[in-house]
Amino acid sequence: METNIEAVITSFNQGSMILEAVQSLCKQTIPPKRIIIVDDGSTDKQSLNILDNIKTNPAITIPILVIKQPNRGVSVARNAGISQTKAPLVLVLDGDDQLEPSYIEQVSQLFHNDPSMVAASSWMKTFGTLVATVCPSGGNIIPFLSRNCCPATHILRRDIWQQCGGYDESMRSGFEDWEFFLSMLECIPEANIGIVEQALIDYRTAPASFNIKSMSKRLELMRFIIEKHFESYQKHLTDAILGIESISMARLNGWENEIIHSINTNQSLSKEATKFIESPSYGDGGMAAAIRIVSIKQG
Repeated sequence: METNIEAVITSFNQGSMILEAVQSLCKQTIPPKRIIIVDDGSTDKQSLNILDNIKTNPAITIPILVIKQPNRGVSVARNAGISQTKAPLVLVLDGDDQLEPSYIEQVSQLFHNDPSMVAASSWMKTFGTLVATVCPSGGNIIPFLSRNCCPATHILRRDIWQQCGGYDESMRSGFEDWEFFLSMLECIPEANIGIVEQALIDYRTAPASFNIKSMSKRLELMRFIIEKHFESYQKHLTDAILGIESISMARLNGWENEIIHSINTNQSLSKEATKFIESPSYGDGGMAAAIRIVSIKQG
């Protein structure tokens, strides 16, 4: 299967990781026609040396364009890279992540099967601090109103990127991918985002990563997203609220089961768990959970 696709990699002080990302593209069963690296103001000497030499690296068989710009955030960097592409499909890849060899082949196939698909990606294998398999669901706009359902690494239709205005360049604190996916899903009727149910992204995790830090601003960022996409939230208000509630219920149920497991195995409860039982939350299922926990404990 021949696929007309270009790749955009964003980079900021990522040292040899950027080279590993490029190498993962060179190993694709269907490689991209060209790789565009946008460096967002790196200051690290090793990173700059690698970027300066990457185009002449004999191990890299794909044409490469390196763009260097002052540090303005990942949204600006991605837009700058995508604007240089000409292919109908564009792969967006973070410079510290890698792809399994069949990523482009399998993910791009989703576009051939569904003209309403505006973007697509796959499940992820995390490495580094956390070793796990993460399974985003994709879908139409409704599940995306409650949470982001697609990895930052994905393939998009370039014309839809242009139609929706690209990434919001004012967003420098995180969640820019979530907001961008909502913008694309609003562009055409029945739009959806596809997911290959195999872990084809190798996603690097670290305690101090930008994605982890952005969670401290989750409510602030969600407010921005809701206000910007108010018409979509208003149209699907019930589904949006129920989606968020289902996430909350699942987390409360998981925590309740962990406390019950601790009781059944005669383990000491944490201070937070003890505090919760002594003063459970009200109106969100917390008190019911506390009653079930105490019943197990007393039984």
